[in-house]
Amino acid sequence: MFANPRLLLACAVTAVLAGCGTPPVTVPPPVPATSAPTSAAFGGTDRSWLEINIAMDEELLPLLDLAATRGDDTALQQLADQVKVVIDEELGTLRQLHADAGLPAENPHKGMPMPGMVTPSQVAEAGRQRGADFDETLRDCLRAHLEQSRQLAGSERTAGSEPRTVALADRIFTSREEFLKSLDS
Repeated sequence: MFANPRLLLACAVTAVLAGCGTPPVTVPPPVPATSAPTSAAFGGTDRSWLEINIAMDEELLPLLDLAATRGDDTALQQLADQVKVVIDEELGTLRQLHADAGLPAENPHKGMPMPGMVTPSQVAEAGRQRGADFDETLRDCLRAHLEQSRQLAGSERTAGSEPRTVALADRIFTSREEFLKSLDS
């Protein structure tokens, strides 16, 4: 139905924005620097994808921080630790690309509820939970985040234009696939 990948990503981004209102996993290498980046190399898809991913990843971190002390499922705690390491690494790269794209410091997606976004109220609820209840909340939130992140990365891979951003999306897509397999095992 969508023969044009840019149109597919535009539809995916529009859908996300409309909603606004374990085996070890290796850390992906940083995006290699190229010659002097210019903000003109970043298309609208790249820019939106960067902002959405920074917001989603930043909102996930407080929940991941709770995993070591709240849950009973050791494998889930280990997965949360692995996801946190990868997210921290990705955030450094996402922020550098954000700066290279010339995007404003204020992220319009920060704190907006959208698919896959962990909200402050979910983190607060998880902070009151222990054991199996916490594990269920963590598993549900982590699955939603990973699935949405994978979907958005897939769209950036096909419709993005800035090569370093597309390369990062490729690595994020792959890491989310691995994390989801670990979550299901």
